[in-house]
Amino acid sequence: MKWMIYGANGYTGELIARQAVKEGLTPVLAGRRAEEIERLGQELGCDTRIFSLSVDKATEALKDIDLVLHCAGPFTDTSQPMVEACLASHTHYLDITGEIEVFEYIHSKKRAKLAQEAGVLLCSGVGFDVIPTDCVARKLKELMPDATNLALGFSAASGISRGTLKTAIRGLGSSSAERKDGELTPFPLGAKRRQIDFGRGKKTAIAIPWGDVSTAFYTTGIPNITTWMPVPPVYAYGARLLAWFGPILGSDVVQGKLLRYVDEHVTGPDESERAQSSTHVWGEATNASGRKVIVRIKTASTYAFTVNGALAVVKRLVHSGHIIPGSFTPAMLFGSHFIEEIEGSSSFVVDEVRL
Repeated sequence: MKWMIYGANGYTGELIARQAVKEGLTPVLAGRRAEEIERLGQELGCDTRIFSLSVDKATEALKDIDLVLHCAGPFTDTSQPMVEACLASHTHYLDITGEIEVFEYIHSKKRAKLAQEAGVLLCSGVGFDVIPTDCVARKLKELMPDATNLALGFSAASGISRGTLKTAIRGLGSSSAERKDGELTPFPLGAKRRQIDFGRGKKTAIAIPWGDVSTAFYTTGIPNITTWMPVPPVYAYGARLLAWFGPILGSDVVQGKLLRYVDEHVTGPDESERAQSSTHVWGEATNASGRKVIVRIKTASTYAFTVNGALAVVKRLVHSGHIIPGSFTPAMLFGSHFIEEIEGSSSFVVDEVRL
């Protein structure tokens, strides 16, 4: 298979490109910025392509590419034209997003049908967003097939990249979200709080609009899903206050200033930070009778996991003799234990509680 990394000049895209070459893979490196892409391609000995994400230009650039790993965010802006180009050029599509809107687009009945007709696999979220929590969700479904409620979350210690922070800034004017009776339902950010032991002792956590609110529903069919992240207690209450300022924070003027600040001052965690950090992932399933099952697993830092996870998916598909077309989550493709096979991950730890 001939495969491409689009957005190879970005923080995460470059990390993936460098590790791919270390592992003997030969991706085509692509993006919009010719100087940066060509410099990286020359350094790594990889072919390069320069094109913007209009459907026509991307379709032409992908005509001899079997698979693309899309790493250029914000994905709410960039994923749709890339997916449409992949369907037109019969190119398998992966990305590293964690954005609910993208997952809903990928898993819509229309998109899944078009992918099947084109012989194309669409799999969104092949990095830390959402492999670990997606695999935990599937593990919990296996342990409790009659689960009616699912809660997922993570506790991470590493820094943040420029692209990820920009995505977070774009979401400042919006609400949080959960899956309720099978439907995506918004609620004010900071409105839901609880104590959770992610694996480092109990912490105050707030419900956040993480991608599994979308993906875990397609992976498990469980109708009620929330996603959680630990924060200092004062931040938990501050998040509710933040929701009142959503219209201001979401305005074009404020967004523009915040995004410019990121461009000028944010670079992302360095190699030492990525190597020394780890992430604890947690999930809880409950059924109608009150039985509860909790699953925990430890992984590498978020960015190290994204590199290793994305390449693990690429290698499985590139070396596969047969790829099933359609729309999938990572755990739908590879099962719950896929996370345990990724470098830096521990094994699942399972607890059962009766209420």
